[in-house]
Amino acid sequence: MSHRGGGSGRSDSRSDGTYGDGPVTALRRIAFLLERAREDTYKVKAYRGAAAAILPLGDEAVAAAVEDGTLTTIPGVGASTAKVIAAAVRGEVPERLARLEAEAGPLAEGGRDLRAALRGDLHSHSDWSDGGSPIEEMAFSAIELGHEYLVLTDHSPRLTVARGLSVERLARQLEVVDAVNEHLSGSGAGSGFTLLKGIEVDILDDGGLDQTDEMLARLDVRVASVHSKLAMDKDAMTRRMVAATEDPRMNVLGHCTGRLVTGGRGTRKGSEFDARAVFEACAGNDVAVEINSRPERRDPPTKLIELARDIGCLFSIDSDAHAPGQLDFLAYGCERAEAAGIDPDRIVNTWPKERLLRWANG
Repeated sequence: MSHRGGGSGRSDSRSDGTYGDGPVTALRRIAFLLERAREDTYKVKAYRGAAAAILPLGDEAVAAAVEDGTLTTIPGVGASTAKVIAAAVRGEVPERLARLEAEAGPLAEGGRDLRAALRGDLHSHSDWSDGGSPIEEMAFSAIELGHEYLVLTDHSPRLTVARGLSVERLARQLEVVDAVNEHLSGSGAGSGFTLLKGIEVDILDDGGLDQTDEMLARLDVRVASVHSKLAMDKDAMTRRMVAATEDPRMNVLGHCTGRLVTGGRGTRKGSEFDARAVFEACAGNDVAVEINSRPERRDPPTKLIELARDIGCLFSIDSDAHAPGQLDFLAYGCERAEAAGIDPDRIVNTWPKERLLRWANG
């Protein structure tokens, strides 16, 4: 499997204006492009819902519904999605898809060589916590982007607003991950791809991690982030973050300042802490500093990326995707890492899976 950037469910529109893939692919591609453009979730759900509705029906039944004009009687198919389905069945490029493809373009101008070097993504969310899509949809989109691995990192129990996973729910999720990998391997769809078991675990006030040691030990990769009391006193926040890096199960320090610079949630000032002390602790404890690729985060700020670089930290460039189309956000982080002159070998998700897992569980 190649490891390079690309689009999920990319449409196969030909020079003669015909469309070479089926309606499910067209619907998924529209949803992917809407997510990539950070459109409202309700706009996306219609397309993913329609794809799920027609998938089990089979090509002949869908074509028959187009022919007799009964598409909208299928639960989950509305007027807009019916137009997409009908066009794709006729072999045409759906108008909505053509428009989105024309508007898409590259997300970032820089960092393309680094993006091509990334083998996977260590930070992603599904609808088990606050993501918008099922686990298997996240995995399929990662495969279509050329990933060799994707770490599923739904939230930990204390983050109730994000439906954080209790021990029991996380244990069930691990069984689902095994089943997804088995299905992908058996079908041949995921040849060379592995969905890895992970968590975005809250860093508690005292620096502890918000999950049992037993469950953390069952995971492949662990991202640890501060989500509460972001305005904590600087010295206390420093102690909190340093203590977290000393836990041998922690692998990645997620979005270290917690800032928001744009977007629908408004802006938020980053936490204050002794960045040198925290990054020295990361370097000393073999913890990677995340370059969070979400456009509304741009976390860490550029000066902190440069400080972590100079101290000798490892890095992880992550999408923090909450929807399949957001997996493409890696382009933003790669542009920032390249601008900071970070050696690709210091970015842990350029590593093959075996090396990554040895580092994360050594």
